[in-house]
Amino acid sequence: MAKRPVFIPKTVGNQMVQKISIEFQWFPGMSKSQKQKSIGSLHNAAREQLGVGRILEISSKSEDRLGVELSAFNLTFRTPDNETAPVEVLFQGGKVFEKGGPFTDLYYVTPREAKKDERLKISGNIEGFRYGSSDWPINPQTLFYDWLYISALHQDQNINLAKSLLEYDAFTDIEFNPEKSLNCQAYSAALYKSLAVRRLVSEALSSKKNFIRICNQYDRDASPVQRKMF
Repeated sequence: MAKRPVFIPKTVGNQMVQKISIEFQWFPGMSKSQKQKSIGSLHNAAREQLGVGRILEISSKSEDRLGVELSAFNLTFRTPDNETAPVEVLFQGGKVFEKGGPFTDLYYVTPREAKKDERLKISGNIEGFRYGSSDWPINPQTLFYDWLYISALHQDQNINLAKSLLEYDAFTDIEFNPEKSLNCQAYSAALYKSLAVRRLVSEALSSKKNFIRICNQYDRDASPVQRKMF
């Protein structure tokens, strides 16, 4: 058995995203087929326990092409210089540490190479993030990652992906373990839908100040409720 969060966008009220931890049958193994069995098990448990309709797995292991394209490894962000790069490399390359960073050369490598770059491990504690001339704090947690992901979704090259995302009721990422990581593409996708339905995306992305204000104004992420599979 294993536990993974399911992220449900909330389109009214003070809560933006509901995070519910679901216990489900885990299929061990690193192969894509084993991961997809675990995804199916998680989604079935979520439907039974939560009554949610359409659930989208967002990762490279997703059986849905949309879920693969929405992975931060594949979702592209268009820079002011009209170049595109995956969200993941901009996130990794934007980290600022005690002893170095940001390492913007990571913008030009693959997401897997960026994540494995040795400098990210030996440069001390992370102190913040930087994109262009803008510095981002480490708190609220996931703020910079969410901004990158939602900004990318709102750009013209991803308009069809964003529209398709809105058709889903909940999101998962089988690779995300909340005990080991903070940032999650499935959470960011759920936050985008919540903002979109509330017609807040354009306002939130109009400036860093507005993004932080709106994120602080709402309860972005309520404490997770744990559900067990019996």
